[in-house]
Amino acid sequence: MNRIIKSRAVMFEFDQYLGFLAFLIILTIGFWLMIFLMAILPYWIGGSLYENWKLKREAKKKEQEEA
Repeated sequence: MNRIIKSRAVMFEFDQYLGFLAFLIILTIGFWLMIFLMAILPYWIGGSLYENWKLKREAKKKEQEEA
């Protein structure tokens, strides 16, 4: 009886605890990286497209002024 109580007291070994903490840290970093990329990439792509559109519009205006 005493042996059963002692074996239930230790649920995890220290290595398992470190593995679980490493898993949680990696999961959290991945989650925030995904949120960051989902927020930044559309803004970055949209800004790039807008800049290209402005440059093409300026080139077209300059071409019309020269003609």
